[in-house]
Amino acid sequence: MRIAVVGGGASAVCVIDALARLPQLSGDLTVFEPAPHLWRGRAYQPDADVVLINSTVKDMSVRHGDEGHFERWLADRYALAGEPVPDFAPRAVYGDYLEQAVEEDLARLRERGWRTAVVRQSVTGASRVGGRVVLRTDAGPWPPFDYVVLAVGGGQPKDTFGLAGCPGFIGDPYPVTSALSAVGPAERVVVIGTGLTAVDVVIALAAGGHRGPISLVSRMGALPAVRQHTITHELRHFTPTQLHAMAGRDKQIDIPHIARLLSLELTETNADFEEVLAEILNVSQEPPVQRLRRQLTEVSSVRTGLRVLQKAVPGCGPDLWPMLPEKVRKDVLGSYYRILMSLCCPMPPCSARTLLQLIDGRQLSVLGGIRYVEALPEGGFCVATDNRKWTVDRVVNGVSAPRHRIPSGAARLVDALTDSGLAVLHPDGGLCAQTESSRLTGDAPAGPGVYAVGDITGGTFFFTFGVPSLVDRSHDIVTDILAAEIMNRTEENSYV
Repeated sequence: MRIAVVGGGASAVCVIDALARLPQLSGDLTVFEPAPHLWRGRAYQPDADVVLINSTVKDMSVRHGDEGHFERWLADRYALAGEPVPDFAPRAVYGDYLEQAVEEDLARLRERGWRTAVVRQSVTGASRVGGRVVLRTDAGPWPPFDYVVLAVGGGQPKDTFGLAGCPGFIGDPYPVTSALSAVGPAERVVVIGTGLTAVDVVIALAAGGHRGPISLVSRMGALPAVRQHTITHELRHFTPTQLHAMAGRDKQIDIPHIARLLSLELTETNADFEEVLAEILNVSQEPPVQRLRRQLTEVSSVRTGLRVLQKAVPGCGPDLWPMLPEKVRKDVLGSYYRILMSLCCPMPPCSARTLLQLIDGRQLSVLGGIRYVEALPEGGFCVATDNRKWTVDRVVNGVSAPRHRIPSGAARLVDALTDSGLAVLHPDGGLCAQTESSRLTGDAPAGPGVYAVGDITGGTFFFTFGVPSLVDRSHDIVTDILAAEIMNRTEENSYV
């Protein structure tokens, strides 16, 4: 059995870890990744310690069924250094965890007889050869693979205003240590975006002693919610099982039924559905600084509604999304996507406190209604929102990579997959996949085993963000490969 994993970031680590948990399998594993920082992806490269992961340690384990895996690793690391374990680890430290976890997994696979290889090349083509897949790099074709897993990550942030190549424009702020090194301490800076990436930029500038004015600008001006202290609550009503049962044979579920299940779940923790609904509406209605200030006071709140929502929506989203009527899905993508991201991807309280200190010190402003950013002939940039126009020295692209799209680095491969009938583009973005296995659905009813994990399957699952989603989908993929191998062996034995 030959398996190829295309991509060598965090999603690939989750796939390999799932593979290493199954002693029934053996064969060849080849990972294709041209990027210099193997296993770390774009977000977890060596970088400044002030740039933090935004999730709790229990949400960052790469091991299915073992939420404490990263937490134990982190505790051991800081114990060796004689330092307390931070509530939110630096991104670079998490990158160290990814590296160590996957190297241990690869060693375990080799001990069981697997042959493993890492190829530092991009995969640019694919074709069907019988029941197998031939992948091509610029160096030529590779021997056919039985299974291929696309783990290509989320790509680069979009250059919304076409500023690439303009002096003073920083198109990708990661790693911040090098990307922001040219920013002068007194320069006037605009950060395009108000999400988690933009927050990282501000935190890094502040830690580096930046004194000049900084503005965060976006369409809505909505900052990420502030993460509240964790509660222990196992979902009982808003679960995949209950959602599928409510959807019935037609596999469709409407908003009133969803609201009913969520209301039942909130009641379990004495939370108020109306309060949660108000929090959702507040994202677009409440001034961003006022919302930031209010949410900071509620980090230890006894009201649990927002925390239940943040657990229920990402946890059940991949099952729920395909069951929503098409009109609802279009409304979510068109009008509510940023609101959901703001609520379900909160920032650490320490980051929120830094933002508020900069705002109160009149160094940082947060603005919505962005209209344009353009380079000026004499240098610098002109920035315009609905209510203001001003000039700045530096523009940092702090938007997130486009969700549910084909990353530019994987475009040639995806074109080849669709041309050969191995994959089909999803109308909501990315590639079509089976919800139970993440196997791509091509034009042929019984094609080779080509799978995908991460945002490239966003049209199918929508909620692809976060390590828990990567872990769950990776477990599904490896389980499906195991089932296919058992079936193949049974069929072979039946002919003997």
